Amino acid sequence: MSDDQTGDPEDWVDRHGDTLYRHAMLRLRSPDLAADLVQETFLEALRSRETFAGRSSERTWLVGILKHKIVDHFRRTGRHQALVNGVVAKGAVDSAFDRRGHWKTGPAAWGGEPSRHLETREFWEAFGRCLSKLPEGLADAFILRELDGLDSAEVRQTLRITDVNLWARLHRARSLLRNCLESNWFKRRTTSSPHHAREEKGSIPS
Repeated sequence: MSDDQTGDPEDWVDRHGDTLYRHAMLRLRSPDLAADLVQETFLEALRSRETFAGRSSERTWLVGILKHKIVDHFRRTGRHQALVNGVVAKGAVDSAFDRRGHWKTGPAAWGGEPSRHLETREFWEAFGRCLSKLPEGLADAFILRELDGLDSAEVRQTLRITDVNLWARLHRARSLLRNCLESNWFKRRTTSSPHHAREEKGSIPS
């Protein structure tokens, strides 16, 4: 197979199915929906196979198609309301902003120094469990902004929310995730035996 060609489509499921499903599950938190969008990804890839230029690997190309499918899903299910699925109430949002709608104290940047843990399979399992506990509205905003790297304008347009509501969602999502990870990952690691220091390496969910 040359660099600018895809492999046999009959082998795509065996070679890439698990990776695509894990990618979708982390973002969608629904086995049925994840499976449906992975299937749609393979169908779209089959239709557009001849346009694959080989500038990336076959798997990266398929993940790219899946990302578009996921964003389209978020866009279809986006809501106009500022208050939805556990997002902080208007009074709580207003208390965090000045009269011009700017943060009095901005939300902390996500992560700190996560590089030590990014390659551990156990961390991503814990992260996925914590992410699944977030209300849907918070999780969608966090996933699009922090995991898939959309800029703020794209996230607002996709979810059909205001700038103030986006930052309220991100602030709340980061806080809840941080608390969950501190209890279920970082604290557990600091109290674990030395044998746990020899971590099993795994790939970061892409």
